[in-house]
Amino acid sequence: MDKLKLRKIRNRQGERGSILATSALGMLSVLLAVGLAVDISRFYLVKTELQNAADAAALAGVSGLNSSAAGITDATTRAVQAMNKYDFNQQSVSFPRENVLFAVNLNGTYMSEAQAKISPQDIRFVQVTTPDSAVGVTFAVSVLGNSKNLTAKATAGFSVPLNVFCNWIPLTVIDYSGVPGVDGTMVPGQVYIIRSAPGNSASPGNYQILAAAGNGGSDAREGIASGVDLCAEPGAIYALDTKPGVTSGPVRSGINTRFDDYSGGSVNPTDYPPDANVKENITYDQYKAGSPMQAPNHTPVKGRRVVIIPIVKYAEYDQGRNEVKFNRFGQFFLRTKVGSGNGGDIEAEYIDDIVVQGKGGYNPNGGAGNNLLATPVLYK
Repeated sequence: MDKLKLRKIRNRQGERGSILATSALGMLSVLLAVGLAVDISRFYLVKTELQNAADAAALAGVSGLNSSAAGITDATTRAVQAMNKYDFNQQSVSFPRENVLFAVNLNGTYMSEAQAKISPQDIRFVQVTTPDSAVGVTFAVSVLGNSKNLTAKATAGFSVPLNVFCNWIPLTVIDYSGVPGVDGTMVPGQVYIIRSAPGNSASPGNYQILAAAGNGGSDAREGIASGVDLCAEPGAIYALDTKPGVTSGPVRSGINTRFDDYSGGSVNPTDYPPDANVKENITYDQYKAGSPMQAPNHTPVKGRRVVIIPIVKYAEYDQGRNEVKFNRFGQFFLRTKVGSGNGGDIEAEYIDDIVVQGKGGYNPNGGAGNNLLATPVLYK
């Protein structure tokens, strides 16, 4: 055989196995890269879960603020309860109350629950930090270690003062300020008529019921039971419903859903759930404190007895059906359900603290906002 050919054969024999070694090293690198990608994907997934939980907890906390020390306690409790609904890496997480902090300003100094109770009327922001959640590393242990601790933080607070209000009920409270001989100052904790009885109306035929939901009795019932599906601003004008009678049946049915009373069969607890506390003849302060307490028989929604109602100047009312201008909106607490007959004067307690209820927004071209009405906003 030619010497040159023999030399080439010997050289190729010395290279045997090099391709296999190179392939093995390449495959190992590919597997490591895939494993790293899988582990990092898990980290992102858990981080997202943690952030969602922190966001929900912070928003839940803000919904409990009401300018009182009890509101700070309720805000902390709501945040903890919201967080404990989540599982991370298929394990429950013990979320301590110490992880819920409060502040007056978004970028201000955040303080503990106890510190916030010293001046609760100024608290507008809640910050939540999740506990460290250990996520095990499956493939890339040599690069990332055996586990990685992840956490998330969220800050929520009140929106700017609202000047657009939604889900208000189509009844009204009369503002008597400016009426000679009458003190029209509205006092927190006092009760005010939200639908007048026969013979006690603002003007003949006007019983403080609005036709915003429609002219029929069923429209009034559904609007009172769930809130009007309409957003309005102070200064808006709506027709006042002055149909014959005081619409006693629909008004009774609408309000009483909030007390777990569905007699008559025209409403149901699925569409119009009761409040979580249906104890009658209690004040708003007792309601906030949760005592006295009476649980409903149907699945409740907390806060159903706190309603937004338009406030209308006395001079706006006239005989028969007329149009009235909303002066402002207020929050009221329903102390008791409506009795049989025409129900008499139906009253509600005026609230004068920050209670997040219903829906609303801010129109930069609209009127001045109400500092006592805001919605929870996730800031960061």
